[in-house]
Amino acid sequence: MNTSDIDKDAARQIREENARHTVLLNAGGSAAMLGQGTWHMGERRDSAAREAGALRLGIELGMTLIDTAEMYADGGAETVTGMAVAGLRERVFLVSKVYPHNAGRGKLAQSCEDSLRRLKTDWLDLYLLHWRGDIPLSETIEGMEALVAQGKIRRWGVSNFDTEDMRQLLRCDGGDRCAVNQVLYHLGSRGVEYDLLPWQKAHGIPIMAYCPVAQGGRLRRELLSHLAVAEIAGARGATATQILLAWCMRSGDVIAIPKAAQPAHVLENAQAGAIRLTAQELARLDAAFPPPGRKVPLDMR
Repeated sequence: MNTSDIDKDAARQIREENARHTVLLNAGGSAAMLGQGTWHMGERRDSAAREAGALRLGIELGMTLIDTAEMYADGGAETVTGMAVAGLRERVFLVSKVYPHNAGRGKLAQSCEDSLRRLKTDWLDLYLLHWRGDIPLSETIEGMEALVAQGKIRRWGVSNFDTEDMRQLLRCDGGDRCAVNQVLYHLGSRGVEYDLLPWQKAHGIPIMAYCPVAQGGRLRRELLSHLAVAEIAGARGATATQILLAWCMRSGDVIAIPKAAQPAHVLENAQAGAIRLTAQELARLDAAFPPPGRKVPLDMR
């Protein structure tokens, strides 16, 4: 399946709907609210063309933000992403991430160059510290700002940072130029709502939600099959996946990056951009999966 297999008017409507919904980034610019993830892509050479095709379909349907990382399949996901964006680079908001142990002087610039080479591009729209490590934040910020000055990246951010990590980041010189914080966030994992999400909202730093439909396994099955989710989906003529994605994007300032390697799943995700849940539907989902009443450790499962 590609856009030629979808009714042209339907594909155009999906693309235009997704293009209308963007999130403002700290330090300038904006990105699509509904993007694409690449975790577990690039792990098999014989799947690369299919995975790249799925990403290209997503781009054509308006999911123009693609998130990847040097960690994913040891650079294999970046290679697949590079295949996907060939000839479409100006239409894509490209995000990659650096390992914590590569985020210091002498290694950060080389990691960025390696990612650019695999992605076959001259610049990244956003470069993230994948999680906090032992290298001082001030050193990482210095390296990120140098990459911005060189034109290698347009902006930088972090991933898997909890509230205290973000406070420490902003106390560093230049820390206030952090564009986003990417964390795990979905209906079954709402811990960030207690303090991290409000803190970031107050500072104008949006959340990018990875695994917005949860990772595979019991929790994902529970979410997709839950009566409240299923009944809301049924009443709307939607799928449970689409309801979960719409829930994740309900505030208008959270970027969701679901991963899909099959064209049918890409189309399903893309169609979620048009769904706006009502107050009654949101209240029912809150009752089924309550927001946190206390601080909980940052979820990375």
